[in-house]
Amino acid sequence: MKYGFVVPVYNHGSTLESVVQNLSGYNLPVIVVDDGNDQENKAFIQAVEKKFPQVTLVTRKKNGGKGKAMNDGILKASEMGLTHVLQIDSDGQHDANRVKAFLEISEKNPQAVICGYPEYDANAPKSRVNGRKFANGWVHFVTLSKEIKDAMIGFRIYPVAPYCSLIKKGAFLDGRMGYDIDVLVHLSWKGLPIISESVKVSYPKDGVSNFRMVRDNLRIALTYARLCLGMFIRFPLILVRNAGKKRKYAIKKD
Repeated sequence: MKYGFVVPVYNHGSTLESVVQNLSGYNLPVIVVDDGNDQENKAFIQAVEKKFPQVTLVTRKKNGGKGKAMNDGILKASEMGLTHVLQIDSDGQHDANRVKAFLEISEKNPQAVICGYPEYDANAPKSRVNGRKFANGWVHFVTLSKEIKDAMIGFRIYPVAPYCSLIKKGAFLDGRMGYDIDVLVHLSWKGLPIISESVKVSYPKDGVSNFRMVRDNLRIALTYARLCLGMFIRFPLILVRNAGKKRKYAIKKD
């Protein structure tokens, strides 16, 4: 098992260094994906690449969204011979102190996705907190399971091979704000167990958000509509694989 990190970056070049600094102590490869940033953010990203020898930079010419950036990062991880990657956002909202625990659980459960669920601070927007409860109810519906506690957080460990299999088989994954939901549901449909672990999420008052209320809520709604259709098509297979998970995998967390 060979681990690494994938950090997609768009408009958060100024916070990238602190994120990579927190990851550097693990002495693991850090794949930073520049998702078509402007020159100011590119300068921050290039400075981080020069400062930290474990950083491998993947550059996209145009902004394609988080999903496109993560796909490129995962393909680079496969090319580098990594078996598992931990996805973490570049805005510094995720508690990097949870990395060690996530890696340890993954080592005991190499077939599983280790997926965070948020512990919010006092600054978390109420609209997001309440919106997630509604959104995750739809995730339980399309997976026919309550195994996934939260499908929208960008702090999780993926086994690289099954993720690459999705890409190579042409699975449609939303390129932007529907991505985190989309990829997790598809991996669940493939029969991978999902282990949920808490991670603190903070929302700095001066933080830069890439979320656009109307556009991105519409994309997420369309993602759910497409996943509902996919669930009905796969209904018997999902039931069989859900039952098979319980028999095949013994989850180890202690």
